[in-house]
Amino acid sequence: MIIVEKVDKKKLKTGFTTGTSATAAAIAAAQSIIEQKVVDVVEVKLPKGKFIKIPIHLCNFEKETAHCSVIKDGGDDPDVTHGAEIIVDLSFTDKKNQIEIDGGEGVGIVTKPGLGLEINKPAINPIPKKMINENLGYVARKLLQKNGLKVVISVPKGRELGPKTDNPRIGIMNGISILGTSGIVIPFSTASYAASIRQNLDVAVAMGNETVVLTTGGRSEDFARKIIDLPDHCFVQMGDFSGYTMQQCSKKNIKKAYIVGFIGKLAKMAAGVKQTHVKGSKVNMKFLSELAQNCGADQQVIQKIMSANTARHVSEIIKESNIDGFFEQICKETHKHMIKHSEEKVSLEVILFDFDGNILAKKS
Repeated sequence: MIIVEKVDKKKLKTGFTTGTSATAAAIAAAQSIIEQKVVDVVEVKLPKGKFIKIPIHLCNFEKETAHCSVIKDGGDDPDVTHGAEIIVDLSFTDKKNQIEIDGGEGVGIVTKPGLGLEINKPAINPIPKKMINENLGYVARKLLQKNGLKVVISVPKGRELGPKTDNPRIGIMNGISILGTSGIVIPFSTASYAASIRQNLDVAVAMGNETVVLTTGGRSEDFARKIIDLPDHCFVQMGDFSGYTMQQCSKKNIKKAYIVGFIGKLAKMAAGVKQTHVKGSKVNMKFLSELAQNCGADQQVIQKIMSANTARHVSEIIKESNIDGFFEQICKETHKHMIKHSEEKVSLEVILFDFDGNILAKKS
C-alpha cells in the first residue's frame, strides 16, 4: 500500500499528458482541413469518457494536410515535458478508413523489451494511440469514408528532454515518450512515480536481469554505479517508495536487490517507514538514540541525538563520539524491514553511503 500525502486538490491545477496533447493537435489538424479555417481550441474525449478543452498553439492547413501543435501543460505537477510543443502533421493516405500513427523528430525509439511496445518503433503508448483513433474516428468520420489519415507526432525539444527522463535507462532513445493512461495529470499524484518504478523493473526482467539496484535518488545512484557493475536498466530510482518497490520486486520475481542510500532515507526505512517523503514521515530521533545506546553511547550522546535537527546531524554526532556499530545497526534494521516487504522472496544487500560516497556500512 502506498501512503499518499493529503493535499487540497481544490487549490491545485490539473494538467494534461503528452498523449492528450498529441490527440488535441490531431483533432485540430483534422478540423482545420474539414472546415478550412484556423482552430483555436478543441474538445478531447478522455479514456474514461469525459471531455477536456485544450487550446491549440499553432494551426496551419491546406486542402489535404495540416500542421498543428499544443503546448503540454503539467498543471501544478509539472515534469520535464511541461511547456514542450507537441506537433502533429496530418496527411491523407489511400488506405480508406485507416488511421496510421507514427513518431517524428523528438519522439523516442524503443530499443529494449518490457515496455509493451514494439522494438525499433516510436515510444507512443497504447492509450494515446487509442485516444487519437477514437477522437479522429468521430471528428473526421466523413474524411475517413474516402481516405486514410496519417498522423505523425513530433516534439522539437524531444531529443533535449529525453535524457532528463527515465527513458534512456529503460531503452527509449533520442526523445520523449507519448504517454498517459487517464489523459490528465493530477497534481502530486504518486501514481506516475509508482508506474515508472514498475516499468523500470519490467524492462530489467525482460532483458534477462534478476538483480536490481534500488537507490533513493540520483546521487546515491551515481555512487552505486561505481561499486556495482550492472546495465543501466538495472538501476531503479525508487525515491520515497521503498516498501512499494520491494513488493514489486517480489511480484516480478527479482532474485536480488541492492538498497543504496544515505542516512536520511535509510534511518526512516530502518524504523519501518514504507514511504519516506519528508512531509510524510519524520526521522525518529528516539529510535536512533536507542540504536546508539545499544552501541554503547553514553547519556550525553543520547541527549545530543534526541536534540538533533536531521539524520545527517545524527551521523555527525556518531562520528564525533566514535560510536562503533551504529551505521551497521541502521543497515541491519533496514534489511529486516525491506526483506519483510518482499515477503522474504528477494535476496537483499543494504549499502549506506556518507555524502562523499564512502561506504559507512553494509548488510546482506
